[in-house]
This record gives sequence, C-alpha cells and structure tokens, in this order.
Amino acid sequence: MSQFGVQLHTKPHRKLSGSGKGKVRGRDKKRYEVGGYFIATKLGEKNAVKKVRTMGGTVKSKLQYVGFANLLTKDGYKKVKINSVIESPDNRNFARLTILTKGSIIETEMGKAVVTNRAGREGSVNAKLLK
Repeated sequence: MSQFGVQLHTKPHRKLSGSGKGKVRGRDKKRYEVGGYFIATKLGEKNAVKKVRTMGGTVKSKLQYVGFANLLTKDGYKKVKINSVIESPDNRNFARLTILTKGSIIETEMGKAVVTNRAGREGSVNAKLLK
C-alpha cells in the first residue's frame, strides 16, 4: 500500500522545457531529505509512544497506540477514555481499522469529539467536544 510508504516528494527525472529539450535533474534526494513513514496511530488500551531520533539529536514522540485523549470542554481540558473511532476524513477504512488522524470523529466517555492535532507526530491526542 503506497499510502504507508516513505514520503518522497520529487519532480520527475525528465521534464520538458518550452523548447522540447529534456531537462535532467542534477541529483537524487539525500537520505536526510526523505520524509518518514506514516504512523498509523491505532486505538488501544493505553498510550504507547515511540521515540525517534532526528537531525541534530532532537527526539520526536510518535504515538503508536492511544487509549486516552485530552478533551476540551467548557470547563477546560479533561483526560477521557476513547471508546471508538466513528469517522475519518482521510480514508473511510481508517475508522474500520481504528486509526486516528487529524479531523477524525471519536466516541469518548463524554460524547462525540473531533481530533484537533496530528497524533502520530505529537505523542498525544487532543480533541474538542462536539455539540
């Protein structure tokens, strides 16, 4: 499945100019220029975070399994348990596979909520309660 591969955004190797002459790219991407893999944050019993070292020694937290979300209510943030994934704007199969992405609608203990952050990149799930 190509959607789970490495993010490699490049122009084609051969590009036609206005005159019809083919332009050739000078080089391929270096390893440090290639993006990472898609982190499919799945619903689980508790939160499982993977630490990944990046350039310069920085450490990123990538969330692999999630059980709880920081839910924004009128009273402030509350930590609530996620029961299920109802709908996902990215792919309709993500709801069936219980994969969380930004914009996913989830069922929590307090009701339906929408995920407001990119959980696979930030290490936690923030959500806003729907009315």
